Amino acid sequence: MSKNTIRQIIETRMPRDGMIQTGIKGVQLFRATEAVPCAPAVYEPCVIAIVSGGKETVLDGQRYVYDSSEYLCCPMSMPVEAGTPTVSPENPLYGVYIALDQRLMTELAIEMEATGSRMSTTEGSARGIRLARWDDGFLDALLRLVRLGDSPTDTAVLGDARLRELHYAILKGEAGPFARQAFGPGNAIARSIAHVSSRLDEQVSIDDMANRAGMSRAVFHRKFKQATTMSPIQFVKSMRLNNAAMKIAGGMTVSEAAMDVGYVSASQFSREFKRMYGLSPRQWSDRHQLPAGLV
Repeated sequence: MSKNTIRQIIETRMPRDGMIQTGIKGVQLFRATEAVPCAPAVYEPCVIAIVSGGKETVLDGQRYVYDSSEYLCCPMSMPVEAGTPTVSPENPLYGVYIALDQRLMTELAIEMEATGSRMSTTEGSARGIRLARWDDGFLDALLRLVRLGDSPTDTAVLGDARLRELHYAILKGEAGPFARQAFGPGNAIARSIAHVSSRLDEQVSIDDMANRAGMSRAVFHRKFKQATTMSPIQFVKSMRLNNAAMKIAGGMTVSEAAMDVGYVSASQFSREFKRMYGLSPRQWSDRHQLPAGLV
């Protein structure tokens, strides 16, 4: 019933497709009634919870299809493809996007360990993205958070506390061990990804990334691929091109998008863009618009 309540809240607040802010930092509601094929996107650290309909996310060839039975946890910035290919007016998409607060997640993980609540950090084959089943703690915390939007006073007074409660529910839930791998204070790979993702317009080398992580180049390459499925070079290129594709679809000129993600050579950008997406940047600009509901 709580998922239906969240859906009703979104329906009431959103008469049209798109995304809206809730007044709580990093928390947005979204809805879509039109199918959208998977397209390049960049997921920042987040949880995406669907209460109606379904979404698809592709990371390095691995498809993640999820609906109201599972939420998506992406604790590190990731270049993906995302879409809503099964959505229709008869099968609309409703959901909540929660940006994960790294400071808060790390703080909570340390507090949980300090009280003796230790969890295994062995995650098996999950890399970059994890689907986790809804549990009562996550559902109750999400409902309590979304309900705050009905009152600006409640949102201002209780928003931070409810957001903390939801982060705690994520760490306690099925995605908890996976999230702790990214937000643990000793995770040099996650710190390296955060550093690179915030500086895509700067030149970066694998040696620089390895040095920042305090590892040899070979060890860094192996651990990076274990965490993301991609080599460091492949990851940086995908992050840059996906960001550029989104910017172009959002109306930015091709040359501006290329410079914005660190390409000095327009011809190199065009070659790598076409190799990645099968279209030149200008063909992409003509054929794509940033779709509503693409989180």
